[in-house]
Amino acid sequence: MYSTITRLIGTVCILSLFACGGGSSSDGPSSSSPASERSSSSASSTPVVSSASSSDVSSSVSIPSSVSSASLSSSISSASQGFSSSSDSTLSDIPLQSQITKVQPMTGIVLWADSHNSSVLKTEDDYIQLEYAYVRPSDVVTGDNQYDWSMVDNLLAQVSGRGKQVILRWYYVYPGRETAVPDYIKDDSNYHETIESSEGEDTGFPDWSHPELQQAHLDFYTAFAARYDHDPRIAFLQVGFGLWGEYHIYDPEVRLGENFPSKAFQTTFLKHLDTVFDELHWSISIDAGDSSNTPIANDAELRALQFGNFDDSFMHSEHADYNADMWRVFSHTARYAHSPHGGELSYYSDYDQENALNVEGMYGRTYEALSEEFNITYMIGNDQPEYQSNERIKQAGMANGYKFHITAFQASSSHSVVTVENRGIAPIYYDAYVAINGVRAEQSLKGLLPDESLQVEINAGGSEPVLTIESDRLVAGQVIQFEADL
Repeated sequence: MYSTITRLIGTVCILSLFACGGGSSSDGPSSSSPASERSSSSASSTPVVSSASSSDVSSSVSIPSSVSSASLSSSISSASQGFSSSSDSTLSDIPLQSQITKVQPMTGIVLWADSHNSSVLKTEDDYIQLEYAYVRPSDVVTGDNQYDWSMVDNLLAQVSGRGKQVILRWYYVYPGRETAVPDYIKDDSNYHETIESSEGEDTGFPDWSHPELQQAHLDFYTAFAARYDHDPRIAFLQVGFGLWGEYHIYDPEVRLGENFPSKAFQTTFLKHLDTVFDELHWSISIDAGDSSNTPIANDAELRALQFGNFDDSFMHSEHADYNADMWRVFSHTARYAHSPHGGELSYYSDYDQENALNVEGMYGRTYEALSEEFNITYMIGNDQPEYQSNERIKQAGMANGYKFHITAFQASSSHSVVTVENRGIAPIYYDAYVAINGVRAEQSLKGLLPDESLQVEINAGGSEPVLTIESDRLVAGQVIQFEADL
């Protein structure tokens, strides 16, 4: 019985022998020798490889009589396939040049969905990828577990039609307005809202003691998740209670279980969201870290839920004090690894709005530096077009979120190996895949942290392979770009 290596060597020699028409030599049997003589000689010989020339190698091969023509054919075929496979699997470096030239999907400065729609900021895709909208449950809920989603669908169609994605925030309380509690609940004689001055305006506050409002609130998010959890037109969801859904009431005072939900119901609600959403990322205000109004600061189980955070006074003068303390309640240096961080540029003063994106910074830090400190993916800045150029808004937006660099790219005729590094300040929060000629890698780039790399393999290649990054969480017109200098 021959070893695998010996048989392979013998097969190679046989191939050479056939190619040379028998490979005669003065030391071997002559072409005129009788067949029986050649057969006898073959039967008593074993394969031999000479250190001489290739013709000597081919002429020194003898085939044992025990090797049938069928097995010989099989050996030749196997050897041929082996050499072909070896050739196909040889990886070569692939040159690649690419640049990130615009804000990436699901990141950057955010404008409201009803503002600046004729501006180049919205009509082109270089500057803005996200739009923001406050939405009212009363515009959707028509009765007990009855919903008319046309308002939401129309909004999503408009935003996605501009090649953008939306961030939604549902709210009940907005200064100077009636509550957004559904009418069928307001019509209940046992439901009692209050109207009080807030932010200098008469403002409606829900009756959170009413069990039907509590149940309707849970049912609403169940229905919303069932319909939109996997909808790529929605990038992120913000939720909360109090003024604008930001987990605070400046005036009047917070009265738990009355104008603000009890801590028990807040706990129920947060756990409910964790159950109904599978893909869509939801976030709560950093003000929810205030233990006087919410249960989260003192409940490790709630803090372990996979929610993101938003900061609605980003860059203000005392951000390093109160805001930073609230961020720490949520362990922001770890939370951003799985859930997005965002917010809104401070409206505490006109100065804040005028200088939040000033390249020189304000209060001793720049927007880019504070974004990196808190791993910011997006930031609402609807008034920034009044104070900053389009290019500055783009520059600030490009400093947020992920930024993919291709650091290595090799391919054979049917296989590719690619190394991707994230040089941004946050990961991408939805699945995205390196693709070669439209064939995706199995490993997702989701969760790839800043300064980390991932090597992926793809079952596609060729002499001029085309590399892209694909995601099913994008809308038409959106493209995930990458840097490369190979």
